[in-house]
Amino acid sequence: MSFRSPIIEEEEFPQQTGDAEETDFKNQLPDNCVEYLLFFIDPQVDIRKQLAQIENIRRSATELATTLTKDYIWQKDEFNLTLKNENGLVYLHGITDYSDAVEDEWLIVYILRELSKSHPNLWIRVFDTDGEFLLVEAANVLPRWLNPEIDNNRAWINKGNLLLIPVRDEEGLRARNLELPDAVQAIKTKRDALVHSGFVEAEAFYRLEKYPGQISESLHHSLITIPRKLAYILHSLPKSVAPAVEEFYLRDPIALKRVISPTQPFTFPPEDLITISVRFSKVLFAQLRSQRFDAPPSWSEVLRKAQKEAPSGEADKIMARLDIGMKLTCGFEMLAVKAEKSKSRVVRELAIELEDLAEDGNEALPSDEDIKSWKDHDVDDSEAWMDINYQDFEKELDGKRENASSNSKPAFGDANTQSDLRKISEDKEVSFDEEEFAKMMREMMGLPSTDSSTNTAKKAATQPNPPVIDEEDEEIQKLTTEFEAELNEHGALKLDPVEKQPRLKDATQKGGESSLADIKEEEENSEEEVDIDYNLAKNLLESFKSQAGMAGPTGNLLAKGKGKERA
Repeated sequence: MSFRSPIIEEEEFPQQTGDAEETDFKNQLPDNCVEYLLFFIDPQVDIRKQLAQIENIRRSATELATTLTKDYIWQKDEFNLTLKNENGLVYLHGITDYSDAVEDEWLIVYILRELSKSHPNLWIRVFDTDGEFLLVEAANVLPRWLNPEIDNNRAWINKGNLLLIPVRDEEGLRARNLELPDAVQAIKTKRDALVHSGFVEAEAFYRLEKYPGQISESLHHSLITIPRKLAYILHSLPKSVAPAVEEFYLRDPIALKRVISPTQPFTFPPEDLITISVRFSKVLFAQLRSQRFDAPPSWSEVLRKAQKEAPSGEADKIMARLDIGMKLTCGFEMLAVKAEKSKSRVVRELAIELEDLAEDGNEALPSDEDIKSWKDHDVDDSEAWMDINYQDFEKELDGKRENASSNSKPAFGDANTQSDLRKISEDKEVSFDEEEFAKMMREMMGLPSTDSSTNTAKKAATQPNPPVIDEEDEEIQKLTTEFEAELNEHGALKLDPVEKQPRLKDATQKGGESSLADIKEEEENSEEEVDIDYNLAKNLLESFKSQAGMAGPTGNLLAKGKGKERA
């Protein structure tokens, strides 16, 4: 096992000083932002070659992100990297505001992890407003010594793995957060001392299991009715839909004046309307769909006419498409006012497109035939993922969903939602090894392993005065033996399940008194008994591993048993 936690006993962590608190406040990230630092660490490389390697990493990161997110709609900011030189450290740095789309944050983690697999000397740190959020994800399996007071700069991604800088490998830094220069120095000089835990890594990267498929799953195509001019803009700049939706979603009375004014000319007047498929992220579409918005004067007549002329049975669908189109058009209308001065590259590109259209006139707009040749121009995805049945939601949380089968349709959400919900209350399956279990018990209770015990015995035989065995160790050894014997008695350490007997044949020989249903029920009950013993051993092993040498429920159970033994 690659994870062995340092044990810190009876150690108090003093409070942070006022200067440290002030520094933390200055370095506080804005809400809903993720920050990432990329270091090229190789002690054998001089500064000139290091800069060349950093530039190579930057190009690789840009290419990888472009390939993975070609059709992706970022909620606010995209993945970005800039060169930074600070405190004697040269590295690549990026900050992304993901707003309400948490999936953007995990997509960035996925990009960074994939990038690290192709650059062995690349070391990455990623954190957000909550701090080391990867460690937050793995909170249930973190070793006791790694607590929020000292976890800064301790989690690093390298070669696709999550590595931890342990407390015991530092000089005088146990009582406070690890500074970034010290962390980089620890990686340079004590790389072999870094801790890699499969349990912590699996929990921290759990959300990455659905990538890269999640990139396309997070998109939603919807048929909406918008002006032809806006359709042209969206075809040229599909990613401009995000700032437009945000502008509408966060609208204020001042911005709305542009939309409701009867005198000001409109950039996108509600005329020459066409129905076309627009690509959103699911978060953007939900924001637009859920907003209640009274039609401005310029759109009121359009809506009344559409309602009146809609064919029988088609009115709801037509009005829904027109409603979404009106909201999106109003968002672009408000965005166009500030496009030229925006800090966003996509919004500035929108301003350039609008200037070109103003010069070329309506002749530059696409015809109906041109629009039909566009890719995915008529795709209309189902909106079922937005429907939430709260009774089913509660059942999923409690694990009590009825009539569940492998072929049945999930009662709540899609497959990813089902997986995330079950992750709340279910542990990952772990393989069980009897020898590892016994070894783990000995290590957790401070006893030497079997191999080391054998070697110690051989050495003791050659010594004239063998060491006296402590009475406490004898009691622990005795308790361990009794504990293992009890587990063996109940069959918890038996790896091979008991072979099932052909009950159907026996039942037939007895005169057919038992029905097939009774036989199946008896078999199920037998299987449940076996599962109970197996789960007992599995949970004990899991508990020992998660304690990482510190106090915990299993340790308390053993201590209680030892107390009874003394009594």
